[in-house]
Amino acid sequence: MFPSVDTYAFDLDRVRRAHARRRARHGAVAVFAVCVALWASGVSAQPADLAQGKRLFESQCGSCHGPLGNGGKGANLAQPRLRRASDDEALFNIIRRGIRGTEMPGSPLTPSQVSSIAAYVRTLGRVAPENIPGDRIQGQGVYASLDCARCHTVGGRGGVVGPGLGDIGARRSAAHLREALTDPAASVPSGFLQLRVVARDGRAFSGIRVNEDAFSVQFLDLQGRLHSFWKDELDVLDQQWQRSPMPSYAGRLTADETDDLVAYLVSLKGVTDE
Repeated sequence: MFPSVDTYAFDLDRVRRAHARRRARHGAVAVFAVCVALWASGVSAQPADLAQGKRLFESQCGSCHGPLGNGGKGANLAQPRLRRASDDEALFNIIRRGIRGTEMPGSPLTPSQVSSIAAYVRTLGRVAPENIPGDRIQGQGVYASLDCARCHTVGGRGGVVGPGLGDIGARRSAAHLREALTDPAASVPSGFLQLRVVARDGRAFSGIRVNEDAFSVQFLDLQGRLHSFWKDELDVLDQQWQRSPMPSYAGRLTADETDDLVAYLVSLKGVTDE
C-alpha cells in the first residue's frame, strides 16, 4: 500500500526542518571557529572588548590575581610573558578550562567573554613591575636559617608538609608572600586542611590532610610521615580550617630580614613543585 499524500508532505516538512537545523548548527560552528581563529592569530581586541575584559577581570579574577593582575592568592599576570600561557590560544584555554591540580578553576563564561578577558590580561604585561625591596641572596640565607626546607620544597629538595615553593614567585605576589610570613592563617591555600587526630589507643597527631572519604582519612604529620586510619579507630578527628602549622615571623624577623626573604621567594619562578 502506497503512503498517502499527507504522509509525503509530513516527511518532506520534517526533512526541511532537519536541514535547517543542520545548517544553523554548521553556521554557528563556522562563525565561532572564525572568531577564535582571528583572535588566536593576534588580531587586536576592539576597545569595547578590552573594556568588557577589564570589567570581567575585576569581578571574576581580581580577588585572586589582584586588581592590577600583579598577583595575590593567584599568579602574577602583570608580566610580558606568562609561564603557563605562552600564546593566546593557551591563555584562552586556561581561562576557559582552568588548570587541573591547582586553585585555578574553569570558567562558565561565553567564548566571547573569555576572549575579552584574555585580551585584557595581555595588556597587564605593560603594568609597571612591583617594587620589591630587599636582597634575594641575603634572603636565601634567611630562608636557610629559619629551616624552611623542613616543610617546603625548592628545586626538588626539602619537606613535603608545606606547599612547594619552587615557582612561588610566579604564583604569588610580594604582598601576599609578606602576609603569609606575618599572618599565615590569613593565607592558607585552598584545600589545605590541618587536622588534630586522636586514636582510640591514645596516640595523638597534628598533620595535613592528604585524602579523606566517608570511612578513612590519610594525613602527613608535621615530620612528613604518612598515616592512615579508619575513622572508627579514632576518638577525635578535628578539622582545623584556616589554621596553619607555620608560625608567624612578625616578631622574629627584622624589617630588613623580611624584605630579603620576600625578595628571595619572589625570585623563585623556574621550578614547578606542584
